[in-house]
Amino acid sequence: MLVKVADWGETRGMAEQRAETLAERIRAHGAALTRSERLLADAVLHNYPVSGLGSITALAEAAGVSTPTVARMARKLGYGGYPQLQAALRAELEAALSDPVSKQERWAEGAPDGHILNRFAEAAADNLRQSLRRLDSAMFDAVATLLADRARGVHVVGGRITDPLAAYLATHLLRIRPGVRRIDPNPEGWPQHLLDMAAGDVLVIFDIRRYSPEIERLAAMAAAR
Repeated sequence: MLVKVADWGETRGMAEQRAETLAERIRAHGAALTRSERLLADAVLHNYPVSGLGSITALAEAAGVSTPTVARMARKLGYGGYPQLQAALRAELEAALSDPVSKQERWAEGAPDGHILNRFAEAAADNLRQSLRRLDSAMFDAVATLLADRARGVHVVGGRITDPLAAYLATHLLRIRPGVRRIDPNPEGWPQHLLDMAAGDVLVIFDIRRYSPEIERLAAMAAAR
């Protein structure tokens, strides 16, 4: 087993009615999307919500699909077409920006807004918000279930830059379960690790785009076992 590792609403009177975000609709309809539509969905979620604010042609080119594919997926997600999808996305973004709960004027009260402490805290918080918006909760739960299954071995590897993240995960997993192996980032030792993998084991790979060719080969060979 290989593991690859925005809400808006409006209040009427006392009741708050919450509408689905574009990201939520994409995830809810994931199983019904064609291959081209999945490529498009990935492109939208990768740079959400900015990806959906440009022209239909720009989005199609970024995803490597045709403009009819963009229009077709918009209708499949419940919009009248791409213009209606964009309008909903803009409304979602405006609501998120105007939500006072999501705003933090100052993190370090004893320092001015422009101080490195406040600028760093805001950047870190924004990165976290963006990550959580793009996270598929169903996939998160599925991955957690796999990692918690003690009947499966877990193998963890990272690339040249991401190896510290792999080491961090492996260290913490070893504290709560047996059968965790950290794979050295040097590809020369990977053949032996592949031989040690059993059917049903989980391989967790940390890498960033553009993915390392060696990492991609390791993933393909592990998935084929």
